[in-house]
Amino acid sequence: MKKTAVVTAGTGGIGLETALGLAAAGLAVTVVGRNAERGARAVERINATGPLHPARFLSADLASLDQVRALARTIADDHAASGEPLTVLVNNVGAMFAERRTLGGAEASFVVNHLSPYLLTELLLPTLTAGAPSRIVNVTSGAVVMAKRVFDAVEPPGGYYGFHWYGRAKLANLAYTLDLANRLDGTGVSVFAADPGGAATDMTNGTMTDPKIVSPALRLLWPLVRRTFERSTSGPASAAARPSITAATEETLTGRTGIVIGAQAHPVPPHRAAADPRVAEAVRRLSERHAPLTPA
Repeated sequence: MKKTAVVTAGTGGIGLETALGLAAAGLAVTVVGRNAERGARAVERINATGPLHPARFLSADLASLDQVRALARTIADDHAASGEPLTVLVNNVGAMFAERRTLGGAEASFVVNHLSPYLLTELLLPTLTAGAPSRIVNVTSGAVVMAKRVFDAVEPPGGYYGFHWYGRAKLANLAYTLDLANRLDGTGVSVFAADPGGAATDMTNGTMTDPKIVSPALRLLWPLVRRTFERSTSGPASAAARPSITAATEETLTGRTGIVIGAQAHPVPPHRAAADPRVAEAVRRLSERHAPLTPA
């Protein structure tokens, strides 16, 4: 039976390289993105490699939870109609904002980096379970080490610094990933996190170069941090996609779950805070409150 994969933010950068790798592994790949022209170019590039199955594009702005819900309905309905399993979901979407923004009344970084992939995953769980054995891959980040670990609200108190807020949203999503792996253990749905490490992407070459995205204390060390950052983000997106491709396809991971695949495409220990059940519980309550499966 045909194996299928959905890759969010799959029209460029690490997402497109992930889609190319999954197509090369024999999966029928759907890439999701906001821009139809970029989507068409991504599909053309994937199909030019001669994949076993042609790729397709679905349009959705994953910064909108309403569009996430519509996307989930489309994917679920398509798989129900075709009878084909949804084998892999890669939540690759991510964004960092230099200035504070809101989306639907909530801080934008938390919406894009956690609430959006959380909601899409939860809505597609029946489809993924029906297609088991299947895998969920959530893309994480080393920025989790810079995160405030308070999840009483979408946005913690204090001044806004984009890198720290990004790390906090990624920490929430990593805690959710590990918690979801426990929830789904025994269902045939495996859950992984994939850390791409550093790569030269639009985000790293743009927002990440602004010293205002870090707290004043860290800003004092910016010249050193900047040099280290430049060395660590000089690799190609194809290398950064390897952890996601490994998590989605590696045969030795069959039957395993709750594993973080590090930047070298090998399992690594999860960040301690993400494995804290108190953090997971706080993230679960916050996610259910701000991204309900059925909107009011």
